[in-house]
Amino acid sequence: MTSGIRFDGVTVRYGDTTVLDALTLTVGPGEVMALLGPSGSGKTTALRAVAGFVQPSAGRVHIGERDVTDLPPYKRGIGMVVQQYALFPHMRVDENVAFGLKARKHPRAEVPGRVAEALEMTGMGAYAKRHPRELSGGQQQRVAIARALAIRPDVLLLDEPLSALDAQLRSGMLAELARLHRELPDVSLLYVTHDQVEALTLADRIAVMDKARLQDCGTPQELYRRPRTEFTASFVGNANLLPVRVAADGVDFAGTALKVPVDGAAPGAAATLCVRPHLVGLGDGPNALRGRISEVQWRGATHRLYVDVGGHRVKADVRELRDTPPLGQEITLHFAPEDAVLLAAGVNDG
Repeated sequence: MTSGIRFDGVTVRYGDTTVLDALTLTVGPGEVMALLGPSGSGKTTALRAVAGFVQPSAGRVHIGERDVTDLPPYKRGIGMVVQQYALFPHMRVDENVAFGLKARKHPRAEVPGRVAEALEMTGMGAYAKRHPRELSGGQQQRVAIARALAIRPDVLLLDEPLSALDAQLRSGMLAELARLHRELPDVSLLYVTHDQVEALTLADRIAVMDKARLQDCGTPQELYRRPRTEFTASFVGNANLLPVRVAADGVDFAGTALKVPVDGAAPGAAATLCVRPHLVGLGDGPNALRGRISEVQWRGATHRLYVDVGGHRVKADVRELRDTPPLGQEITLHFAPEDAVLLAAGVNDG
């Protein structure tokens, strides 16, 4: 049976401090939802409310059709993977994976088959008799995932599961998680991370959290290409956020008229123009901006240019330049009208 997660106005308070503020959000059956945000944004608290490790001060949590708000964790049908693996060092790999099944008093005769299935699914079948200390960090995390999958959960919760791994291992584990999800299409995943690459790579939708509140929610493409708030634009990807004044057929930025869609914004209103750095080109073109280079960063395949335009810093990611331009050189940047998104000035919450 497929299952999903529903937060209905879930609030968590510790004394006078609100750490999760009236969260209303639905994770569909089989969907991967990433909770993305900085430290202290409320994302881990939301996950722990689903797990049953924190009790909401208000609101309800549902898994499928069940209201699980008052149920203990072991009755919720969830698997959970945390940042530091939480493996028992004195137990072999197969014993660690069997732990959840035994704790739930699963029929003893079925346990070895479930363990073998979960280990094969995570590529750890050959390591069943080893102890955690004999495994790499990536292998330990695979065991932790196998342990969560062995109980065949309706919902899989992952709390910063890759943050303790180096960049190369993270990339490999992301691919493994994507593969696992394809093999388990009915399991809903709630994935907590502060890493935008993980969220963009893995999630069907991303819920952007900040200051205990849900700020935005949409597909990775929607949030990247058409963010609704300045916070989303700056946290999902990288963005130029330029203060502008709306005109009849575009905007004014630092004394330069730019042709961009204004979507009915009132002429004269203050707004923020969002343009991704990789969509800013070097040289003449539409929406040309003249400025002086204040900083250059080499990033392998690209150079990032920081250009002072009328006292504002504009970022442009351009293909690797054969000759690095000197600081102070005057250059022209440009971007296409359709690559800009107009945001209401100061709108930073959902």
